[in-house]
Amino acid sequence: MSRADVLVLFGATGDLAKKKLFPALYEMEATGELEIPVFAVASSKWTQEEFKMRASSSIRERKEVLEEPVDEDVLNKLLDKLFLVVGDYKDPLTFTKLREAITGFKLPVIYLAITPGMFTDVTQGLANVNLTASARVVVEKPFGRDLSSAIDLDESLKKLLPEDQIYRIDHYLGKESVEDLLAFRFANTLFEPVWNRNYISNIQITMSEDFGIEGRGNFYDEVGALRDVVQNHLLQVLSMLTMEPPIDMSSRALQDEKLKTLSSVRKQIPDDVIRGQYVGYLDETGVAKNSQTETFIAMKLYIDNWRWAGVPIYLRTGKKMAETTMEAVVEFKQPPRQLFSLNSSKLPDPNIVRFRMGRHDGVDLSLQAKSPGYALTTNTIDLTVEFAAALGERKEAYERLLDAAILGDHFRFTRIDAVLQSWAIFDDVLKAPSKLQPYFEGSWGPDEAQELVPGGWAICGKAADKSP
Repeated sequence: MSRADVLVLFGATGDLAKKKLFPALYEMEATGELEIPVFAVASSKWTQEEFKMRASSSIRERKEVLEEPVDEDVLNKLLDKLFLVVGDYKDPLTFTKLREAITGFKLPVIYLAITPGMFTDVTQGLANVNLTASARVVVEKPFGRDLSSAIDLDESLKKLLPEDQIYRIDHYLGKESVEDLLAFRFANTLFEPVWNRNYISNIQITMSEDFGIEGRGNFYDEVGALRDVVQNHLLQVLSMLTMEPPIDMSSRALQDEKLKTLSSVRKQIPDDVIRGQYVGYLDETGVAKNSQTETFIAMKLYIDNWRWAGVPIYLRTGKKMAETTMEAVVEFKQPPRQLFSLNSSKLPDPNIVRFRMGRHDGVDLSLQAKSPGYALTTNTIDLTVEFAAALGERKEAYERLLDAAILGDHFRFTRIDAVLQSWAIFDDVLKAPSKLQPYFEGSWGPDEAQELVPGGWAICGKAADKSP
């Protein structure tokens, strides 16, 4: 793999660049990994100074949230590497200006932080000035709106770019905590022998947010929770948790196993899916008055293969929930005989493994230990590991993904066959969505979703954290 010598960023004045990309570039500069210039392309008629002030402000805002100081020397070095090309994406002159600006560079990474509807137009504009010949083109999710549109989008891009030059981002694949799922399973012989239908009762995956759409009504109302989170983020976590071990850790081997798993997921039907919309969503700016867009979705699905046959897997995500968390809970079956329970109507809690993949990522093991005293009963104890405390602070997802694209490593990106298969799972649900159920801010979604899991969902996030 050859290292790219220039980064081109389309959508440099957008929300993604402000919240994620510029802070990631700053961190790369701080660690000496950003050895190339960055040319931003935007339709906003800003001066170079206005553009650099925007980048600087986004970095300072992010550091303030993290309660970390800004290294002014690092910031200034980054700003010296930033250059702005102003122009409309539908104007051929914009691409001519870009080609002239990066003359002399041989291997560009071109990041399309723009809406999917503009991917083809921008890629065609790049091809018209011969900038796609050797470029690595990074496209943001969602890749299409459904199976049909994803196929159409892929066909339009493939007319201009081969598969190995396309890097489809799902930022969850850049998260250390998601990769930890692979290490936990395949680097520890303690767990792999019981990681199957014989010992596991169910799997629950939750991504919840305690905030709403934050002024993004025009975008979110066209997308909804299924397209925004489930089809990409949650299925990536699901595939990591349930895939067979790859023959090695190459990108191709990993993608092959993910595809096998996704191909085994039973196609969802509307009756298996509970959709919700928080009370007050219709009053949000940019939201249609009669909007049927879900802000919450929960479902039960099955993987019809030898390892997981009959094991229910529950997914849920939502806005304005009780708390913000991202976790996967693997619940094990009860022992074949209860030897330590004096009350047969109240069995001990099952063993669980909880993977926390949010900001305070880590893993919790919930086990049974003998209660003090004469009686032969047990209590639940939790063994908790905070990855940052045990292993040190890790890089943010976009920092790792930008670095991977510059290096030309597909390992942390999605492959088109898996993308299309993930859309196929939800094709019927998207064509005929189930009825919306209302829920209130600060809850865990509609009542029907709480009843989806026999015995209830595992306690999430802060409520499950027994640490002081």
